[in-house]
Amino acid sequence: MHNEQPLSNISQHEVSSKAKGDYLDFVQQDEKMGETLDVTDKRFRIKPHQQMLASCTGALLTAVMVTPLDVVKIRLQSQQKAMLSNKCFLYCNGLMDHICHCVNGKVNVWVKRPSQFSSTIDAFVKICRYEGPSSLWSGLPPTLIAAIPSTMVYFVSYEQLRVFMGDRYKEFSRKDEYPTWVPLIAGGLARTWAVTVISPLELIRTKMQSVRLSYKEVYAACRSLYAVKGIKGFWLGWGPTIMRDVPFSAVYWAGYDMLKKIARQGEQPDLSFSFFAGATSGTFAATVTLPFDVVKTHKQIELGESDFGQKSPKLSSTYQVIRRIVTSQGVKGLFTGIVPRVVKVAPACAIMISSYEFGKTYFVNRNKEQYEKSLLSGGRAT
Repeated sequence: MHNEQPLSNISQHEVSSKAKGDYLDFVQQDEKMGETLDVTDKRFRIKPHQQMLASCTGALLTAVMVTPLDVVKIRLQSQQKAMLSNKCFLYCNGLMDHICHCVNGKVNVWVKRPSQFSSTIDAFVKICRYEGPSSLWSGLPPTLIAAIPSTMVYFVSYEQLRVFMGDRYKEFSRKDEYPTWVPLIAGGLARTWAVTVISPLELIRTKMQSVRLSYKEVYAACRSLYAVKGIKGFWLGWGPTIMRDVPFSAVYWAGYDMLKKIARQGEQPDLSFSFFAGATSGTFAATVTLPFDVVKTHKQIELGESDFGQKSPKLSSTYQVIRRIVTSQGVKGLFTGIVPRVVKVAPACAIMISSYEFGKTYFVNRNKEQYEKSLLSGGRAT
């Protein structure tokens, strides 16, 4: 080891020589690592704000491309419930759920009451014929405003948890790879956190859209809700959302990580592989958790029909919803909308994860370049 000298005694030439030596050592280490860099390398690891940008891009692409598919899926599920003139139905664009009310027999301009559909193709045809093709993207702008923060919280939380847990496991076990339970737990915890943070905002947003409340009326409604139910009243839709999203996220991330290990893709998978693995893992997770999705749809519709300030809203329990569906339609009722859900989830997961991985690769290479420049200029590499 070299003896360290005070900074004041080191000449500019010595600093430059030392920086070039560090750079050559860095290049040699880089060659030993191979062409694919490890995005978890602390020298190049992407920052939280870079993770936010990568996930934001994926959210935009996903919302635009899969909205029509999820509209059809929820329309098929919604027609399981009787639709009275003052009732509501639910749909989602792949990022967020919407509770849509029919107020005084009138419907909001951007959404129509669901017709009776016999199949996925029939739903596409009837929606386009009677409501216009633009109805397949109904409510997209306001959804993006609310959904992008949720997506960023979710992906950044997952990435931070996965890296933290993975680093701790490698440190204590002295192994090069972390097990599949790391992304499984990280995915479930990240989704729980994202839903918890967004739930109060989502509750207020859906009420504003459903009955067109002014901000003053929203404030009054929130005060009424707090007086009747306390602070927990702002998380009324938390349970049904958690019931579906947490199992899906856990299964999805565990499956995606397992596929990467099987294909030996490492931390920087190819774009085509990310697309394939995202679609495959998403399809499996969507199929396994479909009953949770159906029950969540029914419970959110009931929540949408309930009054904000109602002291004892008659909301069915999860068991009651399942029993009602099985009694009226059999077990197959719990798998209503499986085709449109899988058709929607597969491309949504593929687009989201491949664009996110592409963003991660871009930023890790950018961080590497900045690291190289810092070494060559004699600066301190962080």
